[in-house]
Amino acid sequence: MQLKIDEHRLQNQVGIAEGDPLPPEDRVRSDRGHWLDVLYRTHCDRLLRFARRYAHVDAAPDIVHQLFARLAARGSEAPLNVEAPTAYLRQATINLIRSEARQALRRSKHLHVCIEDVEVGGGDPVAAAEARDILAHIEAIVMRLPVRTREIFLAHRIDGYSYTEIAARTGLSVKTVEKHMSRAIGYVARHLEV
Repeated sequence: MQLKIDEHRLQNQVGIAEGDPLPPEDRVRSDRGHWLDVLYRTHCDRLLRFARRYAHVDAAPDIVHQLFARLAARGSEAPLNVEAPTAYLRQATINLIRSEARQALRRSKHLHVCIEDVEVGGGDPVAAAEARDILAHIEAIVMRLPVRTREIFLAHRIDGYSYTEIAARTGLSVKTVEKHMSRAIGYVARHLEV
């Protein structure tokens, strides 16, 4: 009996037997990332609001996450020791927003329009008829230009040739091409107003 009591005391002192789950108070807490956890809990909400003011609302959580991921990459050996962590984190957030903007500009991401954001409706038959009438009117005006002026006007406006290229193709000087273009633009503008 004495042996059973001592064995029971020994188990109580150890606290767990083999195969028993660990109680929550016995879990080992790691100090790894502790400084980052405190920093995140203290500043995350404010940084999100701050980032939303300077970046797209949908991009703000990604920017804040990226900031803390970079801080986590420093490791637990190098905690953030700055006098003003709020100012430091805000400046780091601004730097990330600028970096994202530069990358988006290089990728022309800001020009992308999601198809779900564009309303696609049926064609407006009245607007289509009006557009055809306007085009027919402009075509009639252009056809009344002198032949050389019309060729130069169409080469520049429709085909996209520069004045220098038109001059080389027609054998005229650049100044003469400019004069023909001025006449054509003035003529079309005057007749469109009528």
